[in-house]
Amino acid sequence: MSQIGELGSGAGKGGGGGGSIREAGGSFGKMEAAREEEFFHKQQKEQLKNLKTKTEVKTPDPAKKCSKARPSVRRKRVSIYLSTSGEVDTTELLCEMFRLEKMVFVPSYEGASMKMVRLRGMEEYESLPLTKWNIKQPDFKETREDAMTNGHGIDLFIVPGVAFTRCGARMGHGMGYYDKFLRQHSDKYPHKKISFMALALNEQIVSQEDLPMDNHDVRLHSVITEK
Repeated sequence: MSQIGELGSGAGKGGGGGGSIREAGGSFGKMEAAREEEFFHKQQKEQLKNLKTKTEVKTPDPAKKCSKARPSVRRKRVSIYLSTSGEVDTTELLCEMFRLEKMVFVPSYEGASMKMVRLRGMEEYESLPLTKWNIKQPDFKETREDAMTNGHGIDLFIVPGVAFTRCGARMGHGMGYYDKFLRQHSDKYPHKKISFMALALNEQIVSQEDLPMDNHDVRLHSVITEK
């Protein structure tokens, strides 16, 4: 299994990423960093468009490996993203989590807000409506068990992303939903031991210099890849 394993005590918190233009001082450095990040983000998203066929033809190995990984086996309450084209397909993983009798939570979005709500089986999954991004999701206004209000939260987050590093950095799709939610969840359940995991195609792994971390970024504990 090609798994970027436990990353030490810094996991779950932001970490340094040397060699980046972000380190340049003053407003000029910040502007250049923002432009650099935007350009890199566009490059990565374009590359993922070209991987659409790869992710649709078969369920890539990362999702299959994930169900056997230690955090997946040990954790009871699991959050799984519902995949779209260009992402590792999580449908079979979702099915496996239900088979293992996990309590599964999936994202539901509205405007700038995201919440994690309970999904109780594959039949319910199949009936979910599609968003404008062609992603299945529960209706935001529908009454469901909510991870932020149920008193238990989530033990394991399996998160989406455009790019990842071997140090646990993650680049999202640009809306900031997960970064915001993960911070809120950690604040809500400060004493809870939470694992953060991602599934990645080989093409999504980039160098630390290309994807440095800020102090507010959540560091992944593990990234599971194809090889």
